[in-house]
Amino acid sequence: MNTDVALSTTAAADARIPAAHPFAAHLQKAAAAEQAHPHRLWTPEDGPLPSIYLSHGAPMLFEMTDWMDQLHRWAHDLPRPKAILIVSAHWEAAPLSISSTEPTELVYDFGGFAPLYYSMRYDTPSAAELAQQVVSLLPDEEQVHEHRSRGLDHGAWVPLKIMYPEANIPVLQLSLPTQDATKLLALGDRLRPLREQGVLVIGSGYMTHGLPFIDWRHTDQVPGWSSDFDLWAKEALARGDVDELAAFRQHAPGMPYAHPTVEHFTPLFVTLGAAADPTAPVKTAIDGYALGLAKRSFEAA
Repeated sequence: MNTDVALSTTAAADARIPAAHPFAAHLQKAAAAEQAHPHRLWTPEDGPLPSIYLSHGAPMLFEMTDWMDQLHRWAHDLPRPKAILIVSAHWEAAPLSISSTEPTELVYDFGGFAPLYYSMRYDTPSAAELAQQVVSLLPDEEQVHEHRSRGLDHGAWVPLKIMYPEANIPVLQLSLPTQDATKLLALGDRLRPLREQGVLVIGSGYMTHGLPFIDWRHTDQVPGWSSDFDLWAKEALARGDVDELAAFRQHAPGMPYAHPTVEHFTPLFVTLGAAADPTAPVKTAIDGYALGLAKRSFEAA
């Protein structure tokens, strides 16, 4: 019997991952956890899902066991969403655009990695209903373009494949249309009602992203610009200082090394805008560092 026919395209691709690879072990642990404690689906009685900001890493995240465990545990601490809307640092496009509502080829927007990562799949159910919900929340004069041939980029599918490996939740990607914090807060505010319908709204970036300034000979060391920026962000988020966060280019220590380009930080403002109160303290889900970069991730109620 052809197992590729019997299994979903995602599961079939996962079955070809070498058994010794850390992600193969992650999939086994996730399956065992699901069997022991099935992930409960969100219901209206749960109240709105939080909006979250996550640091997503590159395909090498599939080799970082501790980080994968943190992401998967975080996902299972929340009810399983009915759908996911994600804004990634890796799709900057205006006017506002959405990815294909039907499963299509992933965007393998990275280079120099093992061939395995270019054969991974994440074929989720149709997101047509979610797309209609998103469009209904935007002003009539704001046209939203669907890129019917564009799948999820690695800022979306890499973390989601780790958090929700069953690929059984509709996922829609929304482009990052600007780097203006005020406008992104307003976009998040318009998306806020989705949370009351069981949609998980995600801003996906990286709390520090100074790749050109990493000392690749000593990746276990945390550069001062990375730790200083992370501490500044932690404290600003704890006191709900949105104005300080919005002025990160001028006020944050470690700039511009922490973010020589800013697209990995600014999805945070979509997350905060979608919160019931953007000035309320957030709940840290993941902190620490990987390759010297801050992987701080949080949820906002």
